This record gives sequence, structure tokens and C-alpha cells, in this order.
Amino acid sequence: MAQNRTSLIRDAEIEATVRAYAAPLFSVASLDPDAVQVYLVNDQRINAFVAGGQRLFLNTGLILQAKTPNQLSGVIAHETGHIAGGHLARIQDALSTATTTAIVSMLLGIAAAALAGDGKAAGAAIVGGTSLAQRNLLYYNRGQESSADQAGFSYLERTGQSARGMLEFFEILERQELLAAIRQDPYMRSHPLTRERMDAVRAHVQRSKYKDAVDPPELLLRHARMLAKLRGFLQSPSETLRQYPQSDQSMPARYARAIAYYRIPDLKRALPEIDRLLADFPADPFFHELKGQVLFENSRVAEAEAPYREALRLAPGEALLRYGLAQVLLERNDQSAATEARALLNEAVRHETRNPSFWRLLAIAYGREGNLGMTALSLAEQASASGNHRRTVEQSNRALGILPRGSPGWLRADDLRDEGRRGVKKDREDGRDRDKEEE
Repeated sequence: MAQNRTSLIRDAEIEATVRAYAAPLFSVASLDPDAVQVYLVNDQRINAFVAGGQRLFLNTGLILQAKTPNQLSGVIAHETGHIAGGHLARIQDALSTATTTAIVSMLLGIAAAALAGDGKAAGAAIVGGTSLAQRNLLYYNRGQESSADQAGFSYLERTGQSARGMLEFFEILERQELLAAIRQDPYMRSHPLTRERMDAVRAHVQRSKYKDAVDPPELLLRHARMLAKLRGFLQSPSETLRQYPQSDQSMPARYARAIAYYRIPDLKRALPEIDRLLADFPADPFFHELKGQVLFENSRVAEAEAPYREALRLAPGEALLRYGLAQVLLERNDQSAATEARALLNEAVRHETRNPSFWRLLAIAYGREGNLGMTALSLAEQASASGNHRRTVEQSNRALGILPRGSPGWLRADDLRDEGRRGVKKDREDGRDRDKEEE
């Protein structure tokens, strides 16, 4: 599991689990599942929102509150209703070109300032976001909420799922009505919960032919694993070990304990726990990935390569596993390893074209090979994905001066330079200097 400075979490297993819930709902909503991007925000408060086009953001606090797959599916179905209904049309133009990191930074800045009661903090955290905040960013009116509920019912029904999970989650939120506004979770404030909405959900559940549908055992296990992994990485190790005592020998509990031991750090307990999981589940790519991560982050680079390779062999479609193996290979600091890392990363960026971390590592791989033109082009791609328009222009110009004129790389650099120039011009018009923003 990886986190960046804007509190986004990247984890191949958790993302795959959430997508297993979301993809059928997107499909029946006539949305292309591959076109809707799902992001995990490391925030313990309950919240979910859509922003900047077809981008769905889920707080880890919301996922951890969902005791069953059906509860989380109910929330996703509702948010899918907002996307399919075009409920963010009023602010889409403002957010459609914003980077994902900028959106998350802005929202976390607003939330932090609200909790602190400090308007100046919001101004410091939000670059160019004041006008959006003033327009009640991501606030849905009652009509839109009802419409999204009805759409969500339809999506759940058409995928053979009960809306009981949506009702159960609303009941969790309903208990917050007694809290002062400052203590309510953001979901409650941005998605107003009314008695009419609650009655409508209950009525739908009662008349649905799927009202008693239950989550299949394999999905329940995936959900339990997801919660165990999030708790293991995000909670204190002591809290995780209290929640998952040695007396609990279930696979999710063993998974959580292995992560907690690694974070203490206590490798003498973490590695044997992981090895026992691998002995029982040798075809599980994410247990191999965890072992590779533990070894790599504890400077046992040579040992980390084999588990990362096995993880990728078992799950060849996971771009994040390619990135993990590439990191290990680049630590070897030899030509053949750099060449293999470059090939892995070129495949990874085909799947995630706007991932700044992927492009940064690819620039390092090209640099190790002595290919300065492609190094500059990769840095331009990184800057573009980060929304840093000035740096996009600088690195594109550098690439154009090195790469053969008319080559595919040269043509891409030319496109990026034009894109960066447009971005710089727009930043000036909007009164903000993107060069000073975080990547």
C-alpha cells in the first residue's frame, strides 16, 4: 500500500475489490467501467463524492464503516446515480481539468479548516479554490439526492442486489443528526439525509424481489480482507493487534497481524506470519506482494525481487505490481535491471497514463540507460499529470531539443508543450501560479 502527499492511497488489492463492487453498477448505469476512475482517500471521516468528470472518491473511513459488501455497494450505487444524472454539471468545467491530487488537496484543505475553525488555513491549503468553496463544492440538493437514490435502487435491482445495505448505511448516518454540524461526517453535510429519503429506501427494500439477497461467501471474504488490510496499514499496530488477537486464526486476522508486525517493526514475527499465509495460499498475489514490500522497505532488496516477480506472474494485469517490481530492479543499479524496469514501466503507463509516480520512475529508468531525451519526455509527462504546467513546458522543450525530429517521442513532447503553454496561460488568467503547487 502506498500513500502520497495528498492522502490518496494506492493498493492493487483494495482497488480491485472496490472495482468488483462498482463495475456491475457502472455497467447497468450505461457508464464504461474503465472510464470511471475510483480513488481512495486516506481520511477517517465518512465521505464519498464525485468530482472532475467521472472520478469517484471514497474515504477510507467510509469503507471501514461498511460492514458488508452490500453496504458499500449501496453507497457506490448512489454515487453512480450522481454521475449518470450529471448532478455536478454546474462545476464540471471548473474541475474537469483539475488534477486528482489538486481536487483531493482542495477538499482536505476545506475540511481541515472547517474542523479547526480557521478560514486562513483554508486559504493556505486551497490554491485557486476559493470560488469553488464559495459555491458549496460537492453539495447536492434534496432533489438530486432523491434522484440518485432512485437511480441507485435501479442499479442494485438490475444487478440482483438488495438495497438493504444502502438502508443500513443511511441508518449509520442518521445517528449523526444529533451531532453538532462541526462533528458530523462530510457525507452527512454534503448529502442531506431527510425523512422522505429514509422512507423511500425502506419502501423500496420491502417491495424488492431481492430484499433478502445476501453477499456471496467469496465477496464477504474479500471484504473482510480489505478491512483487515486497511486497519493493518492505517491504525496503530497495537490497535490492530487488539482487534485481531492470536485466538483469531482466520485468514483476514492473520493478514492484519502480519501487517501490524511489519509496521512495529518486528520482522521476526511479520515474515513468519506472511510465510504461513503463503504456505496456505501460495497462489495469492497480494501475500507475495506484501512479502516483497516488507523486504524492500527493510533494505533487503535482493530478497524482495522474487516475491514481487511471483506477485506479478499471478496478477499480470496489475500496473501497481509492475511499478513495485520496477522499484526493486532500479535499486540493483545495473544496466540490465534498468532495461527491464523501463519495459515494465512503459507497460504500466499504458494502463495509468496520468500517474505521476509511474512517470517519475520511468524517467529514472531512462536516465540509467543514458537516454536523456526520453528522460526529459517522461519528466514532462510527470509534470503534466501533476498539473505543473510550467515544468511541462520546460521538460518538453528539453525533450524536443534531444529527440529526433518527427519521432513518436518528439511528436508527444510537442503536444505536451502545447498543452503546458495553454495551462500556463490559463493559470495566469485565473491568477494562480501552478509552478508553486505540489506535484
